[in-house]
This record gives sequence, C-alpha cells and structure tokens, in this order.
Amino acid sequence: MTERAPVLSVRGLSVRFRMPGGRGVAAVTDAHFDVAAGECLALIGESGCGKSVLASALLGLLPGNAQTAGVALLGDLDLLAADERTFARTVRGRLVGLVPQSPAAHLTPVRTIRSQLEETVAQLTGVRGRAALREAAEAAAERAAFPVDHLDHHPHELSGGLAQRAATALALVGDAPLLLADEPTTGLDRDLVDRTVDELRRHVDNKTNDEGRALLMITHDLTAAERIADRIAVMYAGRIVEVADAAEFFGTPGPRHPYSRGLLDALPDRAFTPIPGLPPELGALPDGCAFAARCDRASEACAVLPSLAGTVACHHPHAALTEAADRA
Repeated sequence: MTERAPVLSVRGLSVRFRMPGGRGVAAVTDAHFDVAAGECLALIGESGCGKSVLASALLGLLPGNAQTAGVALLGDLDLLAADERTFARTVRGRLVGLVPQSPAAHLTPVRTIRSQLEETVAQLTGVRGRAALREAAEAAAERAAFPVDHLDHHPHELSGGLAQRAATALALVGDAPLLLADEPTTGLDRDLVDRTVDELRRHVDNKTNDEGRALLMITHDLTAAERIADRIAVMYAGRIVEVADAAEFFGTPGPRHPYSRGLLDALPDRAFTPIPGLPPELGALPDGCAFAARCDRASEACAVLPSLAGTVACHHPHAALTEAADRA
C-alpha cells in the first residue's frame, strides 16, 4: 500500500459490538491500510462511521462487549492480540502516542500540567531527580509549543488550544514510532486548527532515528486533512472505501469513490452541496454497497458488496488519474 516500510500495517481489522437481545453492530469491517515512517495518513469520514472505534481497537481501549478480528502489526507486535499488561507497559505512550479527541477530559483535573508532564517523563524516559525532571518537562512543553509559564496551571485554567497542546506534549514524550491523533482539532478555531496540525506534522518529519515517526490522524475536518496528510483513507459505514494520494484526492483528478467526492462537494469553498440521505445504521447494514441508496451512480451491480480493489471499493468509480489523462 506504500513503498516505504510500514510502521503500522492493518489487515482485515473488524470490530463487532454484542448488544442486548443478541443484536450485533458492525462498527468496523475489514479495514486494510498501512502507515509508513515519515508519513501522515488521514482517516476521514462522517461522525459515527467507525473512525474512533478503529483507534480504540489499536490502543486496546474497547469495551467488554467488543469482538475484534484481523491483524494490526506495529513492528512485530499484533495490537489486536495484545493483552492489557502489554498495552499498559509497552504500547501506550512508548510505541503509540495518543493525541486524544477531548484533551480537557484526558488531563487529570486536580494536577498541574507540570506535574503530569514530569510523571510522564519519569515513566517513559527514566529521567530522575527534581531538577532533571523539571528541565525535561519544560523541554517537552516547548516541543508542543506549550508556554512554559502555563505549566503550573490546572487543566480547567487552560483554553481549548492550550489544553490541546498540553495533550500533544504528553503524547510526544515517549518518542513513540506511531502518533495516533483522534480528532485533534475538535472545538478549535481555524487558526488553532492550523497550528495544531502543523505541530503534528513537524514532529512526524523530525526523525528520532533512521526510521522516523508515523502519524495516523482521524478526523472529519477535511481542511485539516488536506493541510497535513500524505495519503487519505475514506471510511463509510464502518468500511474503508478509498485510499488515495492526498494531492490527487484534493486536486486532480479528485476522489474516485462517489461518497468521497460528495464529501468534498459539501465543503463551503467547493460546491457546498450536501450528500442526500443519511448513512445506514451500523446494526442494519445492507448486503451490498452501503452507499448505494445515496448514490446517483448506483446500479443493480451495487447489490453485491464491492471489494477494495486497488484504491477504491466501488462498482462505478470516477476516473483514475491515468484515465483522466488519456481523455485529455
């Protein structure tokens, strides 16, 4: 899926929730993607399509009624087969740094940002001694552009943007090979969105070793995705329906899947045309293409579920770059 060696390689990742009465909810179905060193892959789609469930599966944070299948290799470690002890001692913070969706809720409310950073530094880096921990915590804050003169504030004393930078600083302490940013721009104004994603991009580009870091950013903010991503993966109704180069996706020839194209056309600076209809319930998905009921290109063929052949899972995709060039 990418020419560079993958930091994270996901194959066939599926998540089902067992509900009362025996009902099942297919939150994620057969996800395939790689994230390479030095790369940002943005996973986009409407709220409720399964993006955050996928992130929770990678971090071992699913509830007890969840069933997972597939493989998610981080180096030689299969995240889907790891137990809680492995996640707590090896994965979280050390191999995967999480930039959470709600940083204010993620931070401990009764402790200062400094104390939380110092504790994280001590746990993940082995730094000891009051002076050394203080210096390391301030260096971690500066990496995320968090002002040192706010380190002695509690989370409730911070703006949304500062809370986001504090959470980012905590995520970066362990120099994890994979950063997982789950809706890192939620609730931020445009200037703070740009600053936050630029910081994430900069930390991915700055190599800590020969391999560098990778970033998986989960977002419904297409403007942020365009600004930071190398590649785009589009999720609809629990399935990844398209994986594309970001420049081609947002430029020429544009997305190939009709749903992906509809997402772009709904943006205010484009056609500003909403996609008609609503996504299907994840507990009652159709046998065929889940987007067919909303798609103006649908045919009888769409009663059969399309596979992700190459870069797009669609019976009637828009033209690829080579096809568009041939027509020109």
